Amino acid sequence: MREAEETTRRRIADHLREGVATPSALAAELDVTTHAALEHVQHLAMSLEPTDERLLVAPPTCRECGFDEYDEPANLPSRCPECKHEGIDEPEFTIE
Repeated sequence: MREAEETTRRRIADHLREGVATPSALAAELDVTTHAALEHVQHLAMSLEPTDERLLVAPPTCRECGFDEYDEPANLPSRCPECKHEGIDEPEFTIE
């Protein structure tokens, strides 16, 4: 099982080095759930710390009011804390 996780994380890292992706896009490409993809990205961020690379995160954004100041930018909120709208764009990740 551990080998499969490392392989998935390695594949996610390779994908993020090529460009920007959301948790849903990663999940669809890697055949995992959106929450599993998000967990892999969070673990990947920790493994990048000692390297010259870094994970960049564009936080989720409310489509109604534009709110994007979430406490945890790498999450999947169900609604906006400001206007309570449920239309939230997912965070986007890339590795630089």
